[in-house]
Amino acid sequence: CLKIDEISNLGAARSRLRSLKAAVLERERQGRRPQGSPYRYVRRIFTRDMKKEHTIIVPQMAPIHFRLLQEAFRLSGYNMVVCPALDKEAVDVGVQYVNNDACYPAIIVVGQLLKELNSGRYDLQKTSVIISQTGGGCRATNYIGFIRKALQDAGYGHIPVLSLSAQGFEKNPGFKLTPPLLHRGMMALVYGDLLMKCLLRVRPYEKVPGSGDLLYEKWNEICRLSLRSPSPQRFRKNIVKLVEEFDSLETVDQVKPRVGLVGEILVKYHPTANNDIVSLVEAEGAEAVVPDLTDFLLYSLFGISFRYRYLAGKKLEVAASNLIIGIIELYRRTAKEVLAKSRRFTPPKLIQELARTASKLISLGHQTGEGWFLTGEMIDLIESGVKNIVCMQPFACLPNHVVGKGVLRGLKNAYPDSNIVAIDYDPGASEVNQLNRIKLMLSSALTGKTAVIS
Repeated sequence: CLKIDEISNLGAARSRLRSLKAAVLERERQGRRPQGSPYRYVRRIFTRDMKKEHTIIVPQMAPIHFRLLQEAFRLSGYNMVVCPALDKEAVDVGVQYVNNDACYPAIIVVGQLLKELNSGRYDLQKTSVIISQTGGGCRATNYIGFIRKALQDAGYGHIPVLSLSAQGFEKNPGFKLTPPLLHRGMMALVYGDLLMKCLLRVRPYEKVPGSGDLLYEKWNEICRLSLRSPSPQRFRKNIVKLVEEFDSLETVDQVKPRVGLVGEILVKYHPTANNDIVSLVEAEGAEAVVPDLTDFLLYSLFGISFRYRYLAGKKLEVAASNLIIGIIELYRRTAKEVLAKSRRFTPPKLIQELARTASKLISLGHQTGEGWFLTGEMIDLIESGVKNIVCMQPFACLPNHVVGKGVLRGLKNAYPDSNIVAIDYDPGASEVNQLNRIKLMLSSALTGKTAVIS
């Protein structure tokens, strides 16, 4: 195992490689052969018959959104089960099968899936797992390899692993992204973003304790049921009434500091990965502000134009990505209009506006991990009055250290009254240390002081 960075002594690396070569030659001279059978994974195809019989286990990421997405897939014939939102034991399982040098999200994803498979609740001959692939340079694209090796090592090598990707990296006859599924999926994402925004905005101020969560549960069920007959008219009507009811919820007349939560996508939304930071922020007397999940999809699509202009690609890909961006914005149009007219809420901005905002500090060529989008989110939060920010990333996630921690000084220079703390998460990170750093940032927010804690 070689670890090389900018200050590594290459002489030491050469010595270790020579030692490896000498050991190999010595084994050959002695006639020694490797023990056991070589590692070999044979991909199992998910067939049409499996679609009727198999339970598909989905790793958790964004609990509010995934409750609705699960229903969207179920209505398209897939029996999907999403892993629990809070499950610390999944991390312990993950480190048994994924090297601790791998990024934290990979450990959590593998741990969630294996914990569910080990639970005894499923017929393992009729069970599959699924993982999304972005196609970018981040290791998230390669989680499917981690999962397959872990399943093989745990004795579950026969279980199909499905890839959910717009690019169609792997073909499975039993799994297709059909227009009805995509339609319901987009509705679920818009509903999820809206429910998250409204709940987090009113819950810290609710006059009757628990009334915000009760209203959320009511509308989550209404939105879930509406996916069964997903007419555009009903979709628009639900959005209008949802915002109206959250806008009129009884609240106390109180001002609390608002804290933006940004970072790597899984750590940002997954309560297990971020040690339930939303509850922590609210318990400390502040309001959590979490950007929309849909914006990440738009960021991924928007990057195609930059790549075509300056790097590589086809004009047809640019046209297709712009068309899809337009379609997604069409789904969000009613929500934006209603939010803009409300008393308490603000609508999300166009991805083009976020890009222009981010380009003040960083090149739009940063497209690995959260890329320029992370910087754009922080600037947007600050300019909209949310000057307190927790920037979260998995420890050793190089892209997000560059576009997260790496821009904090620039943000501080451009926005002197910003108050930002960068927090690393991994299985070995001290939760007490994370808690203390977040509380220090919150104490600055409550007293009106500003700081950058890197």
